[in-house]
Amino acid sequence: MQSHNNIIIASAGGRKTTFVIEEALKQKNKKVLITTYTRENRDQIKSYLVAHNGCIPINITVLSWYTFLLRDGVRPYQNHLFQERRVQSIDFESKPSRYIGKDNQAYFVNRANNIYQDRVSDFICQCNRMSEGLIIKRLEKVFDHIYVDEMQDLSGWDYDLVEILLDSKIAITLVGDPRQATYSTNNSQKNKAKKGRNMISWIEELSKKNKCYVEERTECFRCNQEICDFADGLYPKLSKTISKNTEKTRHDGFFYIKSDEVPSYVSTYNPKILRWSKSTNTLDFPAINIGISKGRTYDRVLIFPTDPMKQYLKTKDINKAGDISKLYVAVTRARFSVTFVIDE
Repeated sequence: MQSHNNIIIASAGGRKTTFVIEEALKQKNKKVLITTYTRENRDQIKSYLVAHNGCIPINITVLSWYTFLLRDGVRPYQNHLFQERRVQSIDFESKPSRYIGKDNQAYFVNRANNIYQDRVSDFICQCNRMSEGLIIKRLEKVFDHIYVDEMQDLSGWDYDLVEILLDSKIAITLVGDPRQATYSTNNSQKNKAKKGRNMISWIEELSKKNKCYVEERTECFRCNQEICDFADGLYPKLSKTISKNTEKTRHDGFFYIKSDEVPSYVSTYNPKILRWSKSTNTLDFPAINIGISKGRTYDRVLIFPTDPMKQYLKTKDINKAGDISKLYVAVTRARFSVTFVIDE
């Protein structure tokens, strides 16, 4: 029996968010939720819906991941775990104690009754069990289809919650790219082995259990083939990417320049400058953090690499590359050229 759930794995530039929006707009007689972790991506989805449709249709709800969890997971039936206290909001700052058991309400909430970020999905899973599935039964009445964009950001108990949703009557579509796991919904150690690029094995397991249909999309509509090939080298176990960008300019591919060449290069090619963090020396040129650049497209990028990135560029040894997700995101922002500033 074929599952009504889908997982779409697509490379950078694979038009993942566009796919979610186009599919959601087809569900004219269905109650649809689109959810994603970051507020920036949530706002981007809303803007895309307006651009494609003129407005956000009345049957489509767009929520950030934690707004969805709090509104539709925590609050409706929290009395099955909490008799006296009521969850007010989410504590995104504090780290919960590891020495308090789940039988103590302080395991889930702080003194202000705000639920700890790491334990929101945990609370929902426990509350759903204690209420004999009332949370999911309610969701089945509220939504016909739930789209989870940027699924690689999921972490901790989110995986358990997703598996519960996959067993519901709601059609679930998860879309993302394990190679771009630069964010994380929480810091829980639960399901640590499934995070980021390791998500592939979890997806394969779900497929074997017939919980979902898995589709891998290998076309990239952003980067040229040389950039795709470099990015594929960071994840040799995943399928190779096919570039659909065949446009040629007079400056295509990968380049390496020294610090004293940066002013002239910036003046000539006007690249978007990417850095690891605000502490990175970009020679006083305006730049943005690599993590913030995820989802964006530029003709050219100029990267001030970290020491591990420099080691990878020299040796092509992935074990020396540091955070390969950040390197992958950085190079795949560009349509035509990627340039690294290296003085050695």
